[in-house]
Amino acid sequence: MRSILFICFLLLSFSATQAQIYFPEKGNWERKSPQELNMDASKIQEAIEFAKTHESDANPNLKIAHYESGFGREPFGYPIGPMKVRGPATGLIIYKGYVVGHWGDPDRVDLTFSVAKSFLSTTVGLAVQEGLIRSEQDLVYPYMAPIYPYLPERPSINKADHLEEEDVFDLFGTEHNRKITWDHLLRQTSDWEGSLWGKPDWADRPAEGVAQKRARPQNEPGSKYEYNDTRVNVLALAAMNVWRKPLPVVLKEKIMDPIGASDTWRWTGYENSFVIIDGQIMQSVSGGSHWGGGMMLSAWDQARFGYLTLRNGNWQGEQLIPETWMEKSKTPTPANPSYGFMNYFLNEDQKQVPAGPKSAFLHIGAGTNMIYVDPENDLVVVARWIPNGDKAELVRLILESIK
Repeated sequence: MRSILFICFLLLSFSATQAQIYFPEKGNWERKSPQELNMDASKIQEAIEFAKTHESDANPNLKIAHYESGFGREPFGYPIGPMKVRGPATGLIIYKGYVVGHWGDPDRVDLTFSVAKSFLSTTVGLAVQEGLIRSEQDLVYPYMAPIYPYLPERPSINKADHLEEEDVFDLFGTEHNRKITWDHLLRQTSDWEGSLWGKPDWADRPAEGVAQKRARPQNEPGSKYEYNDTRVNVLALAAMNVWRKPLPVVLKEKIMDPIGASDTWRWTGYENSFVIIDGQIMQSVSGGSHWGGGMMLSAWDQARFGYLTLRNGNWQGEQLIPETWMEKSKTPTPANPSYGFMNYFLNEDQKQVPAGPKSAFLHIGAGTNMIYVDPENDLVVVARWIPNGDKAELVRLILESIK
């Protein structure tokens, strides 16, 4: 009897705690002045002015910016997905659930670059929750059906000229790739070998040189961290193959609609990333905007996702992302302890944000696009189009406002 009463007490306590936490309804996020929450308003204003005056100097036309950056000089570095002109430096400060500061144009829908990777890893976590993947420690190969690419020109192809070519392809058919687990892909330690959507694995950021990167032996999966968007896109296609539906459909149903995200976000792939599954043409999405495509969304929707991860995957008492998955997402990768599952950048060594606590983490994409999540201070900061070297100073100024 006592044990039953104790369980009831815990459930009531949890419900009461959840009731005290504010969650914004769709289309309306309550604002409070810094003073109402015992913050230093002058410091908040200083942080906002800092963000506005430290806007990225990269070309706002992201196609031009692409070719002016190192991405445009990579082998096969041309974009194959949609890109758009970006807006001004933009951001939001969410403290104890309430909006206490904003700048720029938070309603504007822009590319978020590699922040999309955090949405991608979430869809894999949901596949584990649904039992579509038994464990992220499983090998990926046994889960994979052959991939049948959608080629509109296929009916007009001379079949005799392509007699010996495969009509389908296998993502994990090589001896090396068959050793890769879901965890390796999530932590960017797979060293997957191959080419996908016309982008070879060795063509992404070949710092040591193309010849050297092509010639080197593959690293044992799990032994070395390498940020690589071809391999990220492999995970996206593998996840869609398991779900048997487009990942944006999964994300909308399981995450974005429940957290009250707007109807303006879009998650796209490439002009050539269409496949046929169960007789349906589906686009495999990009886990970033390295070659175009990826996630387009507003700062408000970025903040809602950040707030969901601040609350450990819980939204108004509903556990949208399993707590166990959230904890694994924030577990350091042995080959790179500052990285969890993509794209959780950890602050355990306090290198990302020296002023922030070790428990803080960030969802980061080029631009820079940043969602700073700080459970210890009940704080979420969205900053868009700020130089990467300035993001830590912005967060420091905001943290100084908390009394």
